[in-house]
Amino acid sequence: MTEREIREIKRRFRPEKGNISRVVGCFVNENKQILAHIAQPIAMGDSIVGDKLLATLKKTLSGAVGTSLTDIAFSTRDTTESEEHALLMGLVKTRLSDNDLLAKFYEKVTESLQFEGNYVILLAVDSYDVFTKSSDGESAGSEEVFHYMVCAVCPVKNLAEALSFGEADKLFRLISPSLILSSPELGFMFPTFDDRKTNIYDALFYTRNLGENYPDFVSRVFGKTPKMAPTVQTATFGDCLREALGEECSYDAVRAVYTQIDAMVEAHKESRDPEPLVIGKETVRSALSDFGVEEERLERLEEVFDESFGVGAMLHPRNLLKKGKFEVSTPAVQIKVDAEHRDLVTTQEIGGVKYVMIRAEGAVEVNGIMIDID
Repeated sequence: MTEREIREIKRRFRPEKGNISRVVGCFVNENKQILAHIAQPIAMGDSIVGDKLLATLKKTLSGAVGTSLTDIAFSTRDTTESEEHALLMGLVKTRLSDNDLLAKFYEKVTESLQFEGNYVILLAVDSYDVFTKSSDGESAGSEEVFHYMVCAVCPVKNLAEALSFGEADKLFRLISPSLILSSPELGFMFPTFDDRKTNIYDALFYTRNLGENYPDFVSRVFGKTPKMAPTVQTATFGDCLREALGEECSYDAVRAVYTQIDAMVEAHKESRDPEPLVIGKETVRSALSDFGVEEERLERLEEVFDESFGVGAMLHPRNLLKKGKFEVSTPAVQIKVDAEHRDLVTTQEIGGVKYVMIRAEGAVEVNGIMIDID
């Protein structure tokens, strides 16, 4: 799904916009026991509870494509033979009304997750009458009805006793201990909304923590192996450069790679292409080749890249660099530079001592105090 398609679906998560009539789920303790089942109606109008439940589910469609949101693809064989795919399709087709299917799904989730404390599994289905638009912007009629479900797994936190101030009587009152629903840690949407049409060959998987990809959950619920977590991709990409370049892994070489990726990001942004930009080993090879790295090391880079990420792997640039930032660090010092000013930092050896050099341009401050450099 593109970011535009995701935004279109996110607009559905208001009682007056969507067709979500209820939210179902279950309350699970840290011992993986289901303590209660949930069936919460979503009332039309100004239901505060309904609005907040929909807002919670909506958060599973938040974040950037390729980082918080990743695709989980099903093959043609999966759609006819996979038990996991059949269960997901059954939940959507029955609009979460089949208790046996729900019980099977809850079992898969609870067996695959281990949280410290309690959590809830929330599910909702929506039916979206997809209208096309004519060239003059007017509605040209319904193209299809998109049936989909959204799942959110949310920790439940204990709120201790607290004092609350009442504006009416201007008095503090004691609030009893209670349980508070937190934002989702993970979730998904199935099927996806690609080219504004139903795609049963794909699910959109959400994780709040970019260092966690929940492999057991993905295996049990989708029958798949998850993609490498974004923060792991970042570290692995650095390891690839280091192993391929060896002693030639200089500041200038690394800067050359990130400069080219940055340029691609900017060009993609200006093109307004709705499809997300992805980076393959060819991009990295090209940057290093232009920098002057010898062929033997370029071939080694391709080998290491394939070994680390898989043959033909394409990575999202957000998982390779921090947008607008470039960091240089030693065990004792960390330097953060705006990406457009990478050239102000160099490395040099003087008298047998290695230095990271920063060219000072304009005013220089230390703890907010303007200083002079002689």
